[in-house]
Amino acid sequence: MLLLLAEDDKRLGNLVVHMLKKEKHQVDWVQNGEDALLFAKNSNYDLIILDWMMPKKDGITVCKELRSYGYDGAILMVTAKDGLEDRVKGLDYGADDYIVKPFEFAELFARIRALQRRISKPLVQDEILSVGSIQLNVVTHVVEKDGQEIQLTPKEYQLLELFLRNPNQTLPRDLLIDRIWGYEAEVSSNNLDALVRLLRKKIEDDGSHLIQNIRGVGYKIEKQTV
Repeated sequence: MLLLLAEDDKRLGNLVVHMLKKEKHQVDWVQNGEDALLFAKNSNYDLIILDWMMPKKDGITVCKELRSYGYDGAILMVTAKDGLEDRVKGLDYGADDYIVKPFEFAELFARIRALQRRISKPLVQDEILSVGSIQLNVVTHVVEKDGQEIQLTPKEYQLLELFLRNPNQTLPRDLLIDRIWGYEAEVSSNNLDALVRLLRKKIEDDGSHLIQNIRGVGYKIEKQTV
């Protein structure tokens, strides 16, 4: 799924992003409420993980404004507030579920799976991303070429999903590195080039050229290429 994490604690944010990407989710991370609103209004997130206490705008305000704006994806509120009144307030303002800090990642993943089943947005329309003979199921994480399953590593999967969600668009190197490794990771363009080569070997073994290198900018995948 495409997730937005709004969390101002850098240590916790880095850890949550790392764990979510291991689960093969695509994650954007912001550290204040204003950025959470900006990102949410300009992307089609399946689920937003929203910290209650954030700078500029708190999570409750963000949640209320998102619902007023028309965001119909799932919102999971994260907070240290564990009182009944606080939980009710969060739910009344539009949150779908609530998890209290500190939490175990097993519980976080279970709540995400439950929300994935419950969200009103029709998953069937966005379930399969495809280009040419390549198909990626965003729910089961299965990738197939000509009907045969391809085994990808988590980072290869994340890279392919990024390309398929943004067909015919050149994705800058910095954006790709940030989305896959995180903005604080000590990763160079060489790491990205190596990952692209590995992915190409698995999805372009028939001589097709799905992934294009845009010199000096980044990479893109051509939707119309077969």
